[in-house]
Amino acid sequence: MKNILITGGAGFIGSHVVRRFVNHYPGYRIINLDKLTYAGNLSNLDDVSAKPNYHFVQADICDYEQMREIFSQHAVEGVIHLAAESHVDRSITDPFSFARTNVMGTLNLLQAAREQWNGRTEDRLFYHVSTDEVYGALPLEGGFFTEESRYEPHSPYSASKASSDHFVRAYHDTYGLPVVISNCSNNYGPNQFPEKLIPLFIQNIRHNRPLPVYGKGENVRDWLYVEDHAAAIDLIFHRGKKGETYNIGGWNEWRNIDLIRLLIRIVDRQLGRPAGTSDPLITYVTDRAGHDLRYAIDATKLKNELGWEPSFQFEEGIEKTVQWYLNHEQWLEDIASGAYQQK
Repeated sequence: MKNILITGGAGFIGSHVVRRFVNHYPGYRIINLDKLTYAGNLSNLDDVSAKPNYHFVQADICDYEQMREIFSQHAVEGVIHLAAESHVDRSITDPFSFARTNVMGTLNLLQAAREQWNGRTEDRLFYHVSTDEVYGALPLEGGFFTEESRYEPHSPYSASKASSDHFVRAYHDTYGLPVVISNCSNNYGPNQFPEKLIPLFIQNIRHNRPLPVYGKGENVRDWLYVEDHAAAIDLIFHRGKKGETYNIGGWNEWRNIDLIRLLIRIVDRQLGRPAGTSDPLITYVTDRAGHDLRYAIDATKLKNELGWEPSFQFEEGIEKTVQWYLNHEQWLEDIASGAYQQK
């Protein structure tokens, strides 16, 4: 495959995947397709935007005719589909946009790929990037999500991603479309839109703003450094078995409140503040509706079959992440002011 379409490539995870493919595979032509909604930021890719094997297309995956045209015009041979609405709080207030983008948008891409490839499967691949939230929730006392776990989504966001996963598998089973799916745990790292927990709280600590904690902060998440996720996507894209699902996790569970206290310690230290300065910023708020108690991924299949495991220890990754946000105040200010969209 030479012409690779990466959807959502101006977003958080997508920009890291685009950068990796552009830099590691100069023989590929990487087509970055992004609608540039609020979460899309082309400045995330300033370092590769002038590379000869990079091409950006602003388009909406909900526009089927536009997708057909892009697949034909660029002779797309492989797809890495990351474009999605992904913030649970937004899905609770506007579930329709999540259904449109995550379900119908995915369906448009599947149909455009099926039409363009016309039964050719040997050197074609539709890679769908999903989430561990489709599996529902785990008890605090143990257990992990595996590739065989039952789907049990609890939010409009996870329901929309579960539906898109089902459509991808249906296109494989019904039409023979060459597909692969991965379900990942919570990502963290540079370039994440600051509505998400880690960048939001780093910024709030820096500016002495409240740190709103849902419920008692006892919800547990498995955290994965975004560059490790991009490396796993690279590996699965090139070596994964068609028709298979792979779970990608960090083997790194943290209660929300413990993670927030760790962030406080690191940010205060990096800013030269006395230990504990920002502890009073913690503010407990009413829990989110349908808030899943615990997520934890069993990535054994990916390790055993393809040899992947996280390369970043959490302590290293979170230090690098805090430092990146503290060193990129202009990036954050551009988002707060909306200047990034004008660029």
